[in-house]
Amino acid sequence: MDAGEPMSDSPDTRPSAATESVDAPAGGLATGSSDEELRARTEDGGGILCIRNPEIHRGWNGIRYRTGMSAKNVGSKKLSMNVATVPPGAVAYAHIHVDFEVMLFILQGKVRHEYGDDLERSMDNEAGDFIFIEPGVPHEVINLSDTEPVIAVVARSDATEWENIVDVPSKRRPGG
Repeated sequence: MDAGEPMSDSPDTRPSAATESVDAPAGGLATGSSDEELRARTEDGGGILCIRNPEIHRGWNGIRYRTGMSAKNVGSKKLSMNVATVPPGAVAYAHIHVDFEVMLFILQGKVRHEYGDDLERSMDNEAGDFIFIEPGVPHEVINLSDTEPVIAVVARSDATEWENIVDVPSKRRPGG
């Protein structure tokens, strides 16, 4: 895949359990587990909940997500968290997070965020970097490598994960 080339939202790795489509945010097709399947993967210790060794179960906007924690499976009220993988050369098209903050910790790879009203600014990050994205900042995520994925822990101040994301124009987005 060429750098900057969008990718399919069909995960390369899927759990053996049956999956179905979930409501897609504006950013593109989200595929993955039903709410019931998400809850079934959660271990409830009575006040402490756990998801052990989650598998990739969802694709959205060029990114693969491991089953994480959100209102749907742990009953969180203000937070959601998961691990995201941006495949080699992939782009997550420009979008904004409406009224919620995002923090990332890059575990592997090199990524560029192009951001601003016209995506005119950019910041490159690599493994070991923390990133904070303010609510409402338009941004596009680009994996800078054609051979290595970007893997990041993603935490959001929105327990719904996907419902408050809005597409914004981008020269890379088809029809752009």
